[in-house]
Amino acid sequence: MGVAGLAVVPLLGGAAGVSAAEGASPAPGGSPSPAVRLEYHVAQNLALEAGDDISFSLDGMPPGWDKAEVTSPALQEPITLTPLKKGSTQSVQVDAPGTDHRVRSGLRAGTYPVTATSHGRTVATAQLKVLAENTAQIYRFVIGPRNASPGSGTPASLRPGSDVRVVLTDLRAAPGEDPLTVTSPIFKGPLTIKTDSPDNPGCKCDDPGTVYAGHGELRGDVPNGRYTVTVVSHHGQQTTKQHVTIAGQPVADGGGPSWAVTGGVAAAGLALASGGAFAVRRRRSRKAAPSA
Repeated sequence: MGVAGLAVVPLLGGAAGVSAAEGASPAPGGSPSPAVRLEYHVAQNLALEAGDDISFSLDGMPPGWDKAEVTSPALQEPITLTPLKKGSTQSVQVDAPGTDHRVRSGLRAGTYPVTATSHGRTVATAQLKVLAENTAQIYRFVIGPRNASPGSGTPASLRPGSDVRVVLTDLRAAPGEDPLTVTSPIFKGPLTIKTDSPDNPGCKCDDPGTVYAGHGELRGDVPNGRYTVTVVSHHGQQTTKQHVTIAGQPVADGGGPSWAVTGGVAAAGLALASGGAFAVRRRRSRKAAPSA
């Protein structure tokens, strides 16, 4: 697995690493040295979840080291690291048959300490931020004109009566959950989005996740203003919200495009610079696992 430094947002592509923390390596005489770095790695830079496979690496070990052991209350079992090659300061994980290198299933969400030791001495430490199992990881949730590319963000405004397309990408979709229902005062009724929909834009940015898409018509009589669009997923445990601004005359009352971009993006979240998508505000319901 590669290493993505201090990346904390989903990236596209294959398996990649997530930096955990820097540790301290005992120097001659027992004084600590910040030279050793302990990192953990998960598939596709997903947020770490209970039950996930995990691997570790050390960098900056002193020449001549031969073995280190990584332990944590969050791990199913200790993980052994050895030099990448003779004299290397970097490690490789020993994945012997029968080993179970995973975060413990059923673990409560929270932050857990990790320690790497070599011959009884601590060489590095880190912190694992673990999510509860089956936590949604929404990569993007956008609404825009049906005949236009949905892009990475919701247009600054839409006109009443517009035909719109809704796209939601979940990097950790719940197994067997299809379709999803989207609700908002701007719709004539609940809107259904599903996988394998012809409304799926086929964007490469969605490749790591499960794409739900669908279309509908906005109410022609909805007053101008800012409205919330909501989808509940993961069998009622995850609520995801997006915001959209309705502005202008209803489409039926005049020609022109069905939306007006006045600058900016009305999205409930922050731009993810790495993938061009937008993170939306997520709220765990009371059904979700409690934090540690």
